Amino acid sequence: MQAPTPPQARPPIRLTAQLLTCLVFLLIAAVIIVVAQDEPLSVFTGPMGVGNQLLFGLGLSALAAVGSYVSFRLTASSESTRKTIAAYARLDLSGFNPVWISLAAAVGEELLFRAALQPLLGVWITSVIFLLTHTPVYQFRKLDKATLVQAAGMFGLSVALSFIYQYVGLLAAVLVHVAIDVVGLYVVRNALRARG
Repeated sequence: MQAPTPPQARPPIRLTAQLLTCLVFLLIAAVIIVVAQDEPLSVFTGPMGVGNQLLFGLGLSALAAVGSYVSFRLTASSESTRKTIAAYARLDLSGFNPVWISLAAAVGEELLFRAALQPLLGVWITSVIFLLTHTPVYQFRKLDKATLVQAAGMFGLSVALSFIYQYVGLLAAVLVHVAIDVVGLYVVRNALRARG
């Protein structure tokens, strides 16, 4: 009688897969923006000029990065943090990949959710859709306390990014999104390395 073979580990998610996802989001966003908006290029100008968006975006990004890191440090031993680390463990986080993944996710998701969908659906419905698109990664199907904390955090992040887009502009929302993701992915990488 043969010993049962252990289940195969799922292969890592490569940077190219992340970039292709970004490209798909960009294409969907472009179609929605061109079809649904009278002035498609206005999504880039926003309520503030590009210079002000950059300044506000950098300031908000610094706050978001510090907040993200402090949040991790305060919840490092929680079940929701362990689940978040496990959710991103399959990503190829070698080298500068956390930066490239963060840039791709921020540009693709902000153009799709904020610039394309938010003007049509509003902040709240767009944030629900943002949350639902993250369900496969976070495995929100399991409704325990840790999962609800993760889902609430993801929804809250989307609402915050929506208001940044609405009152400051797309560039600022992208910068904040990048900052949060970069910090998060480096935290995940360091936690995975610490485990060995």
